[in-house]
Amino acid sequence: MLAQGEATGLSIATLVLRNEGAWRAQADTDTFLDSVIDAMSASIDRGMAQEGLLPGGLKVRRRAMAIHQRLRLQQDALGPAQIFEWVSLFALAVNEENAAGGRVVTAPTNGAAGVIPAVLHYYRRFVPGADRDGERRFLLTAAAIGFLYKKRASISAAEMGCQGEVGVACSMAAAGLAAVLGGTNGQVENAAEIGMEHNLGLTCDPIGGLVQIPCIERNTMGAVKAINAAYLALQGDGRHIVSLDAVIETMRQTGEDMASRYKETSLGGLAVNVVEC
Repeated sequence: MLAQGEATGLSIATLVLRNEGAWRAQADTDTFLDSVIDAMSASIDRGMAQEGLLPGGLKVRRRAMAIHQRLRLQQDALGPAQIFEWVSLFALAVNEENAAGGRVVTAPTNGAAGVIPAVLHYYRRFVPGADRDGERRFLLTAAAIGFLYKKRASISAAEMGCQGEVGVACSMAAAGLAAVLGGTNGQVENAAEIGMEHNLGLTCDPIGGLVQIPCIERNTMGAVKAINAAYLALQGDGRHIVSLDAVIETMRQTGEDMASRYKETSLGGLAVNVVEC
């Protein structure tokens, strides 16, 4: 991917767009991207407007609405801490919708559906000059990274643990954000690598088999980590020791070595150490 970018002088997003052009007109691709963006935004809006208990036996209370109401009262005192609270809120809202059977976008999976929308919403709300073209470039770049994980490893928690879901979502979102912040292809690849490197070994241990604890909060952590990864990558020139290829292969090996009880079975980790009540 980097070699293609260097040979053609094209960004990763444009390479993906050109590839899609072999199948359909760009206008059709743009329409599809817009539908994904709008669906992600709608899941955030719905999640922030709902309250009550999530279905299932854990009696988990939805928090997004109350957090949203509190943050709206703090608009005049917006600082770095509040920005990250907003990002966490966006992810929380999406994953509460997922846990309640609402409509979300698999990005790359339902259990990790909050990370990319939250970081995309961060770009839209807090980055000066953000526009719809940037949102499309964000998704095209994120998709390119997702392709690599799906082809060379897996995006299934049953195979890789949660590193294959929230970890991959974090890597994709970091790349997308780095791209729309003006990063080079090398910096984008570095952001994706950082996003995964610090999710390696992440287990999937849902309590009661429900995509609620720790899954909902885990998406907020993935979103914040993705933003950190993007800005960290932009501080460099794109050259780094651990390549994205290496980290994807490491994730695959780690997933294969991970005990099966930590891979979406509810037979290990929090699933057995927290009493369901």
